[in-house]
Amino acid sequence: MVLLLFVDLDPELAALRPLGGFFPLRAAETPPRPLPTLAEVYAGRPRDVQSDPLDFRVRKAAAALRAPEPRIAASVAHLGLAARLWSVALGCAALYGRLPALDPRRLHWDPDGSAPDDLWLPEARPSGREADAAALADAVLHAHLAPLAAAVRARHRLAPGLLRGNAASALAGAARALEQWARAHGRTEVAARTRALTSGLLADPLLAGTGTLTGTAFRRRSCCLYYRVPGSGVCGDCCFIRPPRSSPRAASG
Repeated sequence: MVLLLFVDLDPELAALRPLGGFFPLRAAETPPRPLPTLAEVYAGRPRDVQSDPLDFRVRKAAAALRAPEPRIAASVAHLGLAARLWSVALGCAALYGRLPALDPRRLHWDPDGSAPDDLWLPEARPSGREADAAALADAVLHAHLAPLAAAVRARHRLAPGLLRGNAASALAGAARALEQWARAHGRTEVAARTRALTSGLLADPLLAGTGTLTGTAFRRRSCCLYYRVPGSGVCGDCCFIRPPRSSPRAASG
């Protein structure tokens, strides 16, 4: 039996900070300027009616990557935001045993921020649910990643299987980083809980069949298209061993 050692869900979610990278969330902070909520981003109703935050983010990614096609940047932007959302939620579930209320109407996003994506939450109040795989699926998969995928597909020609693969890849990456941190710091209960939650989530109908998880290693069954960026290769969990030379359509499913 693994003894779970949880801490209280503090207003600033301070337990996420030592995890680094994609995990910390700007909680109990006021954004320096008006930022769209993710609900506005998904619905296509930005505060500034002359701009589209999601389209802005994709164009920013395209310029940084020198992507030859907008849909490559769209996939990379989608993967980055998915990784941030999974990291915050999985980190809270594993360390606190509870989730903050991550309602898209309350979670603000800076499309002009650096990577990892900058997220702001006015108040880290508990969601009121036990942080099990079902709660995580509702908080991230259904509330965020499903509408995000729909918003991306409304703007760019990306296959549903690619976006589902991105969601699974982002989850596996967050789990791997969290489990590595936990084992390095002697938090075996956090590592065990992370693995159990991840296995449960990958069995969800929205993620089932997207890839294979072996220990902390994940191999997806689709490609995020990053290999098409000049000078890049395939990702560590890609379905391809080396960049394919066939039509890009073959990699988009």
